[in-house]
Amino acid sequence: METFFDNSAQPAVRGFLHQPAPGNSDALVLTHGAGANCQSKLMIAVANAFAASGFTVLRCDLPFRQQRPHGPPLPGGTANDREGLRRAVEAMKKIVPGHVFLGGHSYGGRQATMMAAEDKPEDAQVAAGLLLLSYPLHPPRKADQLRTAHFPQLRTPALFVHGSRDPFGSLDEMKSALQLIPAAKMLLEVAGAGHELLSAKGAGDLPEQIMEAFSKFFS
Repeated sequence: METFFDNSAQPAVRGFLHQPAPGNSDALVLTHGAGANCQSKLMIAVANAFAASGFTVLRCDLPFRQQRPHGPPLPGGTANDREGLRRAVEAMKKIVPGHVFLGGHSYGGRQATMMAAEDKPEDAQVAAGLLLLSYPLHPPRKADQLRTAHFPQLRTPALFVHGSRDPFGSLDEMKSALQLIPAAKMLLEVAGAGHELLSAKGAGDLPEQIMEAFSKFFS
């Protein structure tokens, strides 16, 4: 693992690069939720699991976290966060010859789906696929405020990983919402897990389970 910084374009890309040995020529860009950074326990565990399976992994901080070490993202900065993810994917395409996938936890995953949905049908997809950890379907206890308006425009294949005790959306709500997505999609259910996923009993091997489901889905 080594630090990674690319300021050749703005917003800059900053994080940690996991180099596999040997590699499979593919890469994963992985980012964090609204209250965390790329050093979170979940980010490190998932990055290590993917690197062990041959992926080059970039754990990166979103632009809002690069600007402020603490605090949630500001409403007016979401477009810049999406542009940061686009820059991160472009940076990885210069490093690996294969596919580049994009993953994110909670807010990071939501911005990844919105960025992918922004691409026009005639354009090439920015990422080969999406890995969405605890997608924040709605704010806790506000099930009527769904964050799915862009789902019908999402053409990038997506693997969703969701806990059965996630207050940001129940499994049944997730299953219903995923029907709005025209692209191929899969839901990996994690029994007993909350929004952080690794909080579930026996979740020690969850990163490996995610890697296995990812391999099967995108094969």
